[in-house]
Amino acid sequence: MLINIIKKALFLAAVILLLLSTWFSFEFYITPKCSPKTQFVNIESGTSVKQIAQILQEQGVISKKRAFLLGYQIFFFTKSLKAGEYAFQLPLSTKKVLSTLTEGKTFLHSITFPEGLTRKEIAFHLQSLLFIDEEDFLKTSADTEPIILLDKKASSLEGYLFPETYHFSKGTQAKDVVSVMVSQFKQVFSKKWQRRAEEIGMTPREVVILASLIEKETSLPEETELVSAVFHNRLKINMKLDCDPTIIYALKQEGRYDGRLRTKDLKYDSPYNTYIYPGLPPGPIANPGKDSLKAALYPANEKFLYFVSKNDGSHHFSLTFREHQNAVNKYQKRKR
Repeated sequence: MLINIIKKALFLAAVILLLLSTWFSFEFYITPKCSPKTQFVNIESGTSVKQIAQILQEQGVISKKRAFLLGYQIFFFTKSLKAGEYAFQLPLSTKKVLSTLTEGKTFLHSITFPEGLTRKEIAFHLQSLLFIDEEDFLKTSADTEPIILLDKKASSLEGYLFPETYHFSKGTQAKDVVSVMVSQFKQVFSKKWQRRAEEIGMTPREVVILASLIEKETSLPEETELVSAVFHNRLKINMKLDCDPTIIYALKQEGRYDGRLRTKDLKYDSPYNTYIYPGLPPGPIANPGKDSLKAALYPANEKFLYFVSKNDGSHHFSLTFREHQNAVNKYQKRKR
């Protein structure tokens, strides 16, 4: 009699175990049927496994939190669930959800920094995206340690925050964004380019400063080498660069620029004013892109000393002042 009871109990336990195993396998491994969609979920640091399971169930990422918790205890107990913002491409199996969380495959935001932005404009852009505090970025990018070997005179990382499209997860720190941007600059400004700077008698800092002027003077890649030639030619004969963007930069630093550059501004006393002071300004006026950096190193083989806007995004280049005056009269009078 006792043996029969034991047999029945064992049989019942086996059936229950089989049913539980079948239920678990179905809930854990099988991808549920539902309409495809992307579900964003933010897991705060310090959230427990049970709390995460509750959040995922409430937001429709998993259907059974018990299967999630059991699966974690069986297969993932040696790993932690990473905090961060996730974009789950539903439908997903519970196992795949757990794998994503333990591997920390957070959602990466695509952020593009156009060529020619200043450090302050980059900081503002990041804050406008609700990504990083503006002041935090400015403070972090004021530390010149990352480029000390290239530029011992730098007062900030202006010029070295390489314009590019980057991918960052939510919660990324300012120091990490700065590190990635500077690392990209170093990759672009290779050893070959550093040797080229020596060949033309310039330091990397001077190249970056010149490239920032080129960046702000033209948006046409085919003109960068010509603009570079003009500046190189002027520097050789100690002729003032007369670069409007340097004045605009100085005015912006003082909060005095309203979008228009007036004749009186050409006399604004600032070391950045290249209408007053010959040579390069004391620092970069923007963060130049690859084309402008290359142009600063490899100017066109031309003797141009002047250029003027044609008011269509392009410029007219001249050898002599008389030719330049004629071009100014032609294009600027047309503008007026």
